[in-house]
Amino acid sequence: MTAAPHPLVRKLRRAFELLREDGLLRFLGRLGYEVRESRLFRSYRRWIARYDKLDRAARQRIRVEVAGLPERPLVSILLIASAEQATWLSATLWSVQGQLYPAWELCVAADRALVDDLRRRAKSDPRIRLAADEALTWGDKANAALAVAAGEFVVPLDAGDLLAEDALYRVAQAMTGADVIFSDEDKLEGRKRCEPWFKTDWNPALMLSCNAVGRLCAYRRELVQRLGGFRSNFAGAEEHDLVLRCARASEAGRIRHIPYVLYHRRGRPAQTLAAATARAVADYLAAQDVKAEVQTTPAGIQVSYPLPVTPPKVSILIATTARPEIIASCLSSLFERTSYPNWDVALLVNQNVRSMPERYRLLDDFARRPNAHVVEYADRPFNYSWVNNYGAAQATGDILCFLNDDTEAITPDWLQQLVARVSLSQVAAAGAMLYYPDDTIQHAGVVLGLSGVAGHACHGARRGSRGYFGRAVLEQDVSCVTAACMAIRADVFRAHGGFDETMPLAYNDVDLCLRLRGAGWRIVWLPTAELYHHESASFGRHDRGASSTQYARDVAVMRERWGSALAADPYYNPNLSLVHGYRLAFPPRGGAL
Repeated sequence: MTAAPHPLVRKLRRAFELLREDGLLRFLGRLGYEVRESRLFRSYRRWIARYDKLDRAARQRIRVEVAGLPERPLVSILLIASAEQATWLSATLWSVQGQLYPAWELCVAADRALVDDLRRRAKSDPRIRLAADEALTWGDKANAALAVAAGEFVVPLDAGDLLAEDALYRVAQAMTGADVIFSDEDKLEGRKRCEPWFKTDWNPALMLSCNAVGRLCAYRRELVQRLGGFRSNFAGAEEHDLVLRCARASEAGRIRHIPYVLYHRRGRPAQTLAAATARAVADYLAAQDVKAEVQTTPAGIQVSYPLPVTPPKVSILIATTARPEIIASCLSSLFERTSYPNWDVALLVNQNVRSMPERYRLLDDFARRPNAHVVEYADRPFNYSWVNNYGAAQATGDILCFLNDDTEAITPDWLQQLVARVSLSQVAAAGAMLYYPDDTIQHAGVVLGLSGVAGHACHGARRGSRGYFGRAVLEQDVSCVTAACMAIRADVFRAHGGFDETMPLAYNDVDLCLRLRGAGWRIVWLPTAELYHHESASFGRHDRGASSTQYARDVAVMRERWGSALAADPYYNPNLSLVHGYRLAFPPRGGAL
């Protein structure tokens, strides 16, 4: 018998495989991600000790609150137990019996080898109920447990996994008006907790990229039964499929996220059977008559949406100083690489460029193209909001694409992908993945409150990095995207007043996005529409030099207008830092236990 290779040897072999498969840049990106993640997971032990341990006083407070509740709805825990998980079964049972919220029942569907032991335990605790034991698949067992459940909500639990002792208490707090309730989770390695997954609130686009709900997940039992329970033909993705069906039958406001780690996962390996996940997503889209191509990728699921039968006209608006050394590469990438069939482009310039022969020649040559326009405005101090509103008022496109003059398209279908998203129901705007010229990430969506007012997600990470739980590679809803490359419905832009002209330099795009979301619109960021961005190359940095005073005014407006929203981005967990993106918050903004 050949001896197993040393762990270091296995890691080196795997490193060489990744280097060969991904190339040097992607390999370095992945290596950097692993280093950052290991740092985060080490600090997680300190975070747990400070903010995630119930003391005697906290337990007593919860017991008093529970005792004072006028009603205590029953929660049915659906325990799915296989023989290979027998070693950890007792720990799972203790985690249920130790719940601070007492109105629960445990509905168990287990392999025959475990039934005798479970019957003995049921005799000592009448809240433990055994379901039929002949089921074979995970989905069949879950349905068998569901069949004997009587609770208002049902919570799947795998043998080996543990519930935090306040898990059901917090679920009970969130029940009113909810159909699906989910929490944050982490991973168990032996007795050690690691890999905390601090999730976003309900995120429709992200749910089509991966199962972003995970566990703990509590479902309204009546809804689950009406939808036919767990579907075993989606083996490996039964819960992902169920969440999507619940979302289709319910509404976003009835899907609640509890930003506490209430589930410690050791159970089923993360073998997210990609084919089953893709089928679940495809089924969800087909049920809504959305024709799309669903593919599996190493990063997760990727949905490709078709354009409308008649592709809408897009007006690309570029506010520019017309410096040839900056805008030349932007224009050449537009005309040589953009595959979208129906667009025009307007350069928005101050009329003082007429006195600059080199710039005026560039504009004159540009205007000779059939789908190109030069829009001049009277000499005035630069106001990004005013200039783009002025251009938008004259644009004829159904969709506007605001684009900085220091960008350069990488993927030929970048505009096609943005238009396809903006054409979806309820989506007002979409943003792209922007890289610096050194192939580090400049923009992967905007996080409210990061670095004070708002900051770019995954900023500085290497191209190819996955980011925190796939944050840099998975399409998702976000609170904001940068106007350095933003596609938006023209009628929606105009109906909401465009950019706020009292904010001439900074955060006018964040302000617009917040107004759109306040009106019920969605904003999507996608990683597959890629451009380079030479940030602030044309007009310079707003927070330095002569612009710094106005920048400070814009910051003050944002804080006064959106102060509470800046501290509570629904797509960025309150347990994550607003100083260093995707690191742990010390303390969390939601408060300690």
